[in-house]
Parts: sequence; C-alpha cells; structure tokens
Amino acid sequence: MKNLKICLVDDDNDDRELFQDAFSELNPETDLMVFKDGLEVIDYLNSIEEMPDIIFLDLNMPIMGGLETLKELRKKPEYKYIHVAIYSTSAAGKDIHDCLIAGANSYVVKHRSFQALKSGIAKVIKMS
Repeated sequence: MKNLKICLVDDDNDDRELFQDAFSELNPETDLMVFKDGLEVIDYLNSIEEMPDIIFLDLNMPIMGGLETLKELRKKPEYKYIHVAIYSTSAAGKDIHDCLIAGANSYVVKHRSFQALKSGIAKVIKMS
C-alpha cells in the first residue's frame, strides 16, 4: 500500500482514536492529519499546496458538519479530485443519498467492531 495523505474530520475523541488505530494497522506509513470540524480542515487545505488523497468526514459535527463541509469542498476546483468519504454512525438512506448527491465519493458507516472499521477503510482506500 502506498503512503497516503489522509485527513480525518471527526469531533469524537473515541472515534478518532479507533480510526487512527485502524489506519496504523492497515498502513503504518500513512500521514494522518486529524481535525475536529469542517472549518478546521478547510482552513488547513487553504494553507497547503499538496492535497490529501482522502478526506474522511464525520456527518454530524458542531461548527461545520460533514455535509456542509462536503458542499464547500466541491465548490472549489482545487479540491475536485480529493476522494471524500463520509464516515458516520447514520445508515439512513436519506443521509447517504444527500451525501452522494453533494459529491461524496463513498459513505462508510461507523462500526464499533474494529475489524469492520478496518474493512470499511480498506474499501475506501481501494476506491481512491
């Protein structure tokens, strides 16, 4: 697996830790940057030249949620080719539909099972 630049945007500490553990097992060389809300990641993207390969966005966050962040990302041509995966506890069809229509490349339901989480992340990596 190649070295990837990944952004994880999630306001929940436990979910961030679990995600980081899964990534370190899948690819220890991954450059994983962690943000607590959409505004933080957009500020970060505006300050760098080399874009990440994948952004995992939690759907429900304070300040700027995942869907709002996704819509902002898709407005800018320089972010057009970043693979954006929504990473959420919601498996509601409407949430999935809304995110895909707004430009998400994939949608991963958060699992409490570590193996299921790793499997979901691995699928997104293969797609990107």
